[in-house]
Amino acid sequence: MSRYDRTQPTRNHRTNPCCLCWCCCCSCSWNEDRTRLRRLSRETKLETIPHCEVCSKPSSEEVHSWSHSFEKLMKNPAGRNVFREFLRTEYSEENMLFWLACEELKKDNSKHGIEEKARIIYEDYISILSPKEVSLDSRVREVINRRMQEPNPHTFDDAQLQIYTLMHRDSYPRFLNSLIYKSLLQNISRSSSES
Repeated sequence: MSRYDRTQPTRNHRTNPCCLCWCCCCSCSWNEDRTRLRRLSRETKLETIPHCEVCSKPSSEEVHSWSHSFEKLMKNPAGRNVFREFLRTEYSEENMLFWLACEELKKDNSKHGIEEKARIIYEDYISILSPKEVSLDSRVREVINRRMQEPNPHTFDDAQLQIYTLMHRDSYPRFLNSLIYKSLLQNISRSSSES
């Protein structure tokens, strides 16, 4: 059994979220709907994207830096995990999943692997038949359709940039004002002052 298939303990009724919430590893108040949302997030054919990226607990400085730079948030695995949890609450996790899938595609060096991953990304996030379809304009869709004739690691670059920009302009400001981020800041500050 993989670590992603473990059954989670029943919901914990603590009033304050625990210090581990930033990495979505517990069943506190942040994660009440986690089991249901995890099941939904697994409805993707690309198996390489884990529910939660492996990362270490972020420092207080890192967590504070996320409020100053979306780029720093997206470069940090713990930051992406927290932001992804927030996107789940807004029913827009597919944006992060698509972005992560594109990053994985860029790491592949084999022609067969690239073709297979590109096809899966297309089916999961670009196809109008997909329940996880990301919002792209018609120009970008046309570019992708042409590039899918001979996929390469950069087939989805325009679409990835468009989704990155959408998350930056639309979701990121709400994330900074969200209870998820504010609670994390409070918990991380409390932890660092206690040590």
